[in-house]
Amino acid sequence: MTDAVLFVVFPYVATVVAIGMGVYRYFNNRFSYSSLSSQFLENRTLFWGSVPWHYGIILILGAHVLALLFPAQWADLIAPQFRLYLLEITGLALAVVTIIGLALLIIRRLRNSRAFAVTSRMDWILLLLLLSQVVLGFWIALFYRWGSDWYLHTAVPWLTSLVTFNPQIQYVAALPWVVKLHLLGGFLIILLFPFTRLVHLVTFPFTYLWRPIQVVIWNRRPSR
Repeated sequence: MTDAVLFVVFPYVATVVAIGMGVYRYFNNRFSYSSLSSQFLENRTLFWGSVPWHYGIILILGAHVLALLFPAQWADLIAPQFRLYLLEITGLALAVVTIIGLALLIIRRLRNSRAFAVTSRMDWILLLLLLSQVVLGFWIALFYRWGSDWYLHTAVPWLTSLVTFNPQIQYVAALPWVVKLHLLGGFLIILLFPFTRLVHLVTFPFTYLWRPIQVVIWNRRPSR
């Protein structure tokens, strides 16, 4: 019963809330549909934290999504032992880079009084949740080896069964508790998505691809 609530009911609730509240926020408070950047408050630590965090998390999530969308091709990719080893090492390295980047972002908000003042309670919850999620992922990759392979036979069929509205919790029911926490943490982030700055993920300026080139003219006094 507990597994059914955690791995069937909770994922659906999280997804419905994320979509519903995300649409509601977009039409009722569109100004907040951004990352609400605090770059103007302090830039140096932000750069060294933001760059490794974004590049690391994008590559890590990209690998998860590719394995989910193309499981057969992913299985062929990691079939040779060398590729599996290389992918595992790369994943661990990316996790370390991501943790360092996010830790720097948290330290920046703690040490910079102006950044601290504009950091809401939900911002702190999100930062700590993201840090916990990445640390759990690193822990799993380090102590439960070859996750690139067994992910295909556990999480992928479970997620696919949720998408097809035919939940099959037996794929994840027997997994270690730390792996279960990692799976649930992902859906908890989805649940909090419309209430945090994460909404900026869906505001990518696609019109930049076809809009006219922007001409910037510097307005400076001529040197004497």
